[in-house]
Amino acid sequence: MGRFILLGFLLLPFLEIAGFIWLGGQIGILSTLAAIILTAVAGVFIVRWQGLGMVLDIRAMMARGEMPQRQFAEMMMIAAAGLFLLIPGFITDAIGFALLIPPVRHWLYGQMSRNMVVVTTYRPSQPGPAYKSIDLDNDDYR
Repeated sequence: MGRFILLGFLLLPFLEIAGFIWLGGQIGILSTLAAIILTAVAGVFIVRWQGLGMVLDIRAMMARGEMPQRQFAEMMMIAAAGLFLLIPGFITDAIGFALLIPPVRHWLYGQMSRNMVVVTTYRPSQPGPAYKSIDLDNDDYR
């Protein structure tokens, strides 16, 4: 398996360059450069939007005392999607945009989690909504 991953990393730049040359011949060099820049910018905005929503979900789950292992895995996939979208190239853009589709992330999580066990020592101090307040008398503070 490691050999296939190494081979993929070695072949990816050549495939990306071939894609640039082919698409540049089809639509022109300026259109190709504009497409590369637009996919990177659009990807950054989508990653930011989905990432912020995921952070809010994680915070809500942790406040309820739940362990958000699926959300952590999906957050890592969103981060990987952002990295793929920032790397210039259409193959990496396709992989990055695929990772931004929730059903694809759910399927990948299902494939990865078949052989994983999440073990945690996290225990909330008080299960449920944690509204902490401190009662002070007039002479307890300055």
